[in-house]
Amino acid sequence: MTRSTGALVLSPLALDRASPIPLYFQVAGKLQEQIESGAVPVGARLGKEVDLADQMGVSRPTMRRAIQYLVERGLLVRKRGIGTEVLDPKLRRPIELTSLFDDLVRDGRTPHTEVRRLEVVPASDTVSRALGLPEGAEVTWLERLRFSGEKPIALMHNAVPVDLVHLDADDLVSHGLYELLRAAGHAPRIASQVIGARPGTAAETRTLAEHRGAALLTMTRTAWDATGRAVEYGSHIYPASRYSFELNLTGA
Repeated sequence: MTRSTGALVLSPLALDRASPIPLYFQVAGKLQEQIESGAVPVGARLGKEVDLADQMGVSRPTMRRAIQYLVERGLLVRKRGIGTEVLDPKLRRPIELTSLFDDLVRDGRTPHTEVRRLEVVPASDTVSRALGLPEGAEVTWLERLRFSGEKPIALMHNAVPVDLVHLDADDLVSHGLYELLRAAGHAPRIASQVIGARPGTAAETRTLAEHRGAALLTMTRTAWDATGRAVEYGSHIYPASRYSFELNLTGA
């Protein structure tokens, strides 16, 4: 893979032309793997569709559909007068009971956490209802800013029953909350989660290095351990431009 007049020259891909999987989807999948692995670097400019089609041994319509698919997935962007550029891949999160820390590590990324608040406080009405605690019961309240590399990718607020586990700021910098809960014998086993979206406030977008009014994904979650005890309430926000959620679906 080399550069030619500022654009990447891609090597032919090994495609299965006898497969029922459409060629454009195979091309898009292999390009996505190269982008996410760093083999095709962020900021690289791809050549013209006709040149790419020739390089990869597919038709121009197939190449066009593959590029459009990756544009829709947020991996490529078309810029007038410049061409098609590679974007920083979005974090794809499975719809499973995992933590952001675990998902980043699984994706081969390096998480970094800034603990902005860690204190014992009386639970709010929302938190006490979610955790099944008496009104005003004490919880450990966390506010963390999670980074992937240099980019802030989540502002997270969590409440944990104060008698469940002792949480230390140093531990929260280098470990995920679910990892600490597992170590304390309270691994989350089931959760109720709601995902939504809204414009960010000025303070939120500034914290997440987004433009004012940018769309944010929201997530609230209550998790229980194997005994049925509520172990965590979370309210998180994420820059919508840097995320996608992945679901595996089957027909009836």
